[in-house]
Amino acid sequence: MSEVRIAAEARTTFGKGAARKIRRSDKVPAVLYGHGIDPKHLTLPGHEILLALRTPNVLIRLEGDGIDEMALPKGVQRDPIKGFVEHVDLLLVKRGEKVTVDIPVTTVGDVNSEGLLDQQLVSISVEAEATHIPTGIEIDVEGLEVGTQILAGDLKLPQGTTLAADPEALVLHVTSKPTEEPEAEEAEGETAEAGEGESAEAAEGDNAE
Repeated sequence: MSEVRIAAEARTTFGKGAARKIRRSDKVPAVLYGHGIDPKHLTLPGHEILLALRTPNVLIRLEGDGIDEMALPKGVQRDPIKGFVEHVDLLLVKRGEKVTVDIPVTTVGDVNSEGLLDQQLVSISVEAEATHIPTGIEIDVEGLEVGTQILAGDLKLPQGTTLAADPEALVLHVTSKPTEEPEAEEAEGETAEAGEGESAEAAEGDNAE
C-alpha cells in the first residue's frame, strides 16, 4: 500500500465564507479526528489531495505546521457538477492499528459460454492493518459453470486481512443466458397470421371476379 505525503496547514478560520476563500486559493478544508483527540481543522493543497484520493483507502501522511500524522480519508465532499474536492474528513490512524475499510472486488477471465456473470458486490468490507490495506480482491471466473456462486466467505483474502462482511453475502453467481423472448415468438406468429389473412382475402377477391 502506498503512502502519500501531503503538506498540511492548521486552520483557524471556519464557516462557509472561510471555506470559499480557501477553495479560491486552490486548497481544500479538512478535519482530522480519531483516537479521542479534539478534531484538528486543516487546509490541504487541492491538486495533491485530488490526486491522492484517486487511490481507494489511500494512506496519507500529513506533514507541516507542527503536524506529523497518518490518516485515511473517511468522507469526501465533491462539487456535484465540476467534481473537485470541497472538503475531506480524515481518520487518524497509527502504525499497526487495525481498521475496517471497503476494498474493490474485480474479476478476471470469462465464465462458461452458456452462462452470464452476475456480480452483486463490487466492494467488500474487511479488517486490515492501517498501513497494509490491500488495494483490492481479484476473483478468477474463467470457465465457471452455470449455477456457480461465490460468497464473501469464499474469497481468498490477502495475508493479514480478515473478513468484516457477512460471510454468507453473495458476491457473484453465474446465470443461464436468456432464451429467445416469448414476445418475439408471439409477434412472429401474429405476422404470419396476418399474412395468411391477407392471402385469403386476395383469393376471395379473385374468385369474385
